[in-house]
Amino acid sequence: MSNFAQKKLNRYLDIRSYLQGVGYTFRALENRNFRLFFFGGMVSLLGTWIQNLAIGWMVYRLTDSAFYLGLVGFAGQIPALVLGPLAGVYADRINRRRILIMTQILSMILAAILSVLSFTNTITVTYLIIIVVFNGISLAFDTPFRHAFLLEMIGDKKLLGNAVALNSTLVNTARFIGPTLGGILIAAFGESICFLINSISFIGVIIALLAMRVAPFIPRTINKSVLSELKEGIRYTFNFKPALYMILLVTVTSIFGLPFQAMLPVFARDILHGDSQTLGFLTGAVGAGALTGAFFLASRKTFRNFPKIITFSAITFGIGLMLFSISTISVISILLLYFSGFGMIAQFTATNTLLQHLVEEDKRGRVLSLYSLSFMGFTPIGSLMLGSASSAFGVPVTLSIAGGLCLIAGLFFARKMPFINSYLTKHSRT
Repeated sequence: MSNFAQKKLNRYLDIRSYLQGVGYTFRALENRNFRLFFFGGMVSLLGTWIQNLAIGWMVYRLTDSAFYLGLVGFAGQIPALVLGPLAGVYADRINRRRILIMTQILSMILAAILSVLSFTNTITVTYLIIIVVFNGISLAFDTPFRHAFLLEMIGDKKLLGNAVALNSTLVNTARFIGPTLGGILIAAFGESICFLINSISFIGVIIALLAMRVAPFIPRTINKSVLSELKEGIRYTFNFKPALYMILLVTVTSIFGLPFQAMLPVFARDILHGDSQTLGFLTGAVGAGALTGAFFLASRKTFRNFPKIITFSAITFGIGLMLFSISTISVISILLLYFSGFGMIAQFTATNTLLQHLVEEDKRGRVLSLYSLSFMGFTPIGSLMLGSASSAFGVPVTLSIAGGLCLIAGLFFARKMPFINSYLTKHSRT
């Protein structure tokens, strides 16, 4: 074979290999139910991130207070701390799809109310807090039910890891696009239109859930009380060390790291001297990094190296947050938020995937509710803490310390990584 022909053959093989890799990355979309969920959810989540940006901008516009930004974040996520573990028990007991439809309808109604109040100029911070609390109640049930429903939806555990990663891709595509659109919409029309768009967007995921074909739900026979099942799930998680270490890392990241998103309006307006579009670019940078992290995990063919990915991602997130806190240049801040977003979502998605693979089937809902609690339930505590600390020390100093604590947690997890790897090796042989 001539050199020219050999080069053409090699190029063809490289292209074919690349296309096969791309197809492998999206393999869960071959499943009809997951395809419905993915595209219906994309519409809904796009509206959600548009609304999230509008709420943050509205709160800061009305109050000029970092504390109120933290308070609203606290109000929206504190229901997960109270209700998340109980929701996990019921996720192992009752029809998951039915509850998911109910939570989507509730969130749609709340967005519509928010839109009406905003259009009529009767919105206040008090009304906002009440609405985000009720939306938090909806999310407290939606999250563990959605995680537990994923395997039931696709019906094939071999696709589970890819489905988890693509679900994360879905969330972060919306996180990337939504805030940018939200910033443009706020600048052109105000916050009201953002709330209206979000309300309408829920129609897509509700239709998708109704159209799915899943096996008829068969309630399992239960002889234990809700409280005893909750205790059993907590005891199982604490005794199962790989799960415990991962959930503890996510908890620290959630308390000290995730509240940075509530503080972005301060950076956009007061530190980078921008407007709502600047806020959209900052939030979109987090989403772009998170989307990259989600695609990276979706392309993995095995979860054996996920502990290493979790460690690297946690350390990247901590360093990125520390550097972002001291940046005063928009381009550099956007770049640092990209890496922070990558570290944040790669850590959470890899943790979710490992938990889905390793925990026992009859305890999946409860363990995943504790995972959900670790990144939703404790974040409001962090939001309140960081909001209060920011009032005393300033947002940049507070966020720098928070990033340092996340970095320390990542380094601690790195010391536990050999133990988790040894367990995975043993697990893969059984």
